[in-house]
Parts: sequence; structure tokens; C-alpha cells
Amino acid sequence: MSSAEIDAYLATLPEPKRSTLELLRRRILDVIPEAEQCISYGMPAFRVDGKVLAGFAAFKNHLAYLPHSGSVLNKLALDGFTQTKGSLHFAIDECLDAELVAELIEVRRSLLSQ
Repeated sequence: MSSAEIDAYLATLPEPKRSTLELLRRRILDVIPEAEQCISYGMPAFRVDGKVLAGFAAFKNHLAYLPHSGSVLNKLALDGFTQTKGSLHFAIDECLDAELVAELIEVRRSLLSQ
């Protein structure tokens, strides 16, 4: 698997979804540059040492950050976001802040090391 699969996924999206998720991809890779880019459950994901640490997806009316764990989001104060147990929803034209992305990945890593 390679970054080409994520490129292909993003190429199917209209603007501004595409550019927002391209920015999220860069922010994830800034935190985990060693990540293998892949598709997991049909969505772009980032794997380190065989474990998926982050992912994202586009939906009709929102974008989603996927921590690939049902335990990550409830460990953070995420006021102003709609979320499910395993998905943080955000606007199609506003990327998640780089600091929040780093925090989400840090929590995921800490849960994996327990």
C-alpha cells in the first residue's frame, strides 16, 4: 500500500473537501512522518509499526477525523465538534488545527503503549 491510494481517494473529492483533507494529511504526516499511508476500511489511514494511528474520510455534509480507537475522543475536551465514539466531525472547509491533530495522535499512541 502507498500514498498513491490516498492520492486516488482525494482525487475523487470536490473542492473544498479535497484541499481541506490534503491539509489534514500534511498535518498528520508532520506528527508521524514515518507513517505508512494506506487505506483502512475504505478510508485513508496512517499506520506505524502495524497499528493505524489516524485516518480521515469525506462525507456528504462533513469531514471526519478517525482515531481508529473508540477510546481516544473521550479523553479530550472537544467542545464545538460533533462526534461519535470513533469519529470527530468537522466542516468541509475548515481543517482541524495542527495542535489538535498532534494531541489526537499523542492520545492514540499512549493508548497503544498501555
